[in-house]
Amino acid sequence: MFTVGEFARHGRVSVRMLRHYDALGLLRPAEVNPHTGYRYYTAGQLAALNRIVALKELGFGLGEVAALLDEQITPDQVRGMLTLRRAELAERVAADRLRLAEVEARLRTLESEHAMPDTEIIVKDIPATRVVRLTATVESFSPDAISPVLRPLCAELGQRLEGSDATPSGPLICYYEKPAADDDPVVVHAALPVSGTVAAPNGLEVAELPAARAATLVHHGPASGFLAGYQELARWTDDHGFRADGFPCEVYLHTSADESEWVVELREPFVEQPR
Repeated sequence: MFTVGEFARHGRVSVRMLRHYDALGLLRPAEVNPHTGYRYYTAGQLAALNRIVALKELGFGLGEVAALLDEQITPDQVRGMLTLRRAELAERVAADRLRLAEVEARLRTLESEHAMPDTEIIVKDIPATRVVRLTATVESFSPDAISPVLRPLCAELGQRLEGSDATPSGPLICYYEKPAADDDPVVVHAALPVSGTVAAPNGLEVAELPAARAATLVHHGPASGFLAGYQELARWTDDHGFRADGFPCEVYLHTSADESEWVVELREPFVEQPR
């Protein structure tokens, strides 16, 4: 099971929104600790969350979403409505394109609910890695909150690297820190592994990513597909009785101007202990 903060990260929504869904009866926690009041969710509830977010993105009010869920709307019906919404979003200005990408990502997770995963999950022992990095904060794990901040951060990292004495020793890594409190901003890092001494970092912070054991998969295609990959890793860790721990990250093995050609390894660190 996941805490409300962990479930928000895996579902790419805010903790505030999950609490709102709970208050409206749209998505109740699977368990509430009677002594602390802490909420806990299961990996199986990600499907329900995907339906709610997809319907909301279609323009339905939350009251209408509740009525549709009571009618047990099917993934095929949601797909039909999402297809219409996708056509409308494609005609909007560039600022709305990130929202379209998120809708498509939710759609892919709905389509794969009852299908066998077609990606191989591999457990890796990741060594400690010395990096130079730039850091920013975002409101939540929602893609439309992260992408507008992370992309310019990566571009600035590349520019600052040219004016430094840092020697890259590996591909770009984007990783996320778990907030100290569920309502705190999310800390994101754009980082590059480096070798040797960095005496003149040109405004880049030198840091070390700790060693970790992680569940990993290789994603082929645009960043909008990261959502389905991270949720698959979340299900895997939950199914095996592990607890997500450390810094989830994306390792960009290959990128180009055409995102359909991207190859990115997604990593979900975990610890082998009961929740």
